[in-house]
Amino acid sequence: MKAIAYNINPKEKEWLILANYKKHDITIIANSLTLDTLHFAAGKEALIVFNEDPINAVIIKGLKDLGVKYIATSSFNYTHIDIYTAKAAGIKIANIPFKNGGTLENMHQVITNLDNWAAGKCVGEACCCQRNCAVNLVQKENGHH
Repeated sequence: MKAIAYNINPKEKEWLILANYKKHDITIIANSLTLDTLHFAAGKEALIVFNEDPINAVIIKGLKDLGVKYIATSSFNYTHIDIYTAKAAGIKIANIPFKNGGTLENMHQVITNLDNWAAGKCVGEACCCQRNCAVNLVQKENGHH
């Protein structure tokens, strides 16, 4: 899967490269994702978000126009992403579904999310989509959402 990672610090970059182990074609950019840097996402299927960069409706529209279908955040929290606009745009979102993982564990989860999407599978507990898929319905019933 072709992905782009914005606003990644040098340590996170090392761990992401280790976790990826050349599976996915990931472009790494130190800059934050803004309207000025959005064009770097052209031709990518997935966006990897670091440091809770805000992904608002304008950015989501731009991502959709560039062909991005997935957003993987490297954090447990995903309130920095406009999930409702992403749903309307057909963009799927995944997070790190555990709060206290180490950097390498978090990067492995990011890569697992990309692996699942590339294989056409659901990301399971990492899913932040506002869809009524079977996984989300089960999680809601069990009090996970």
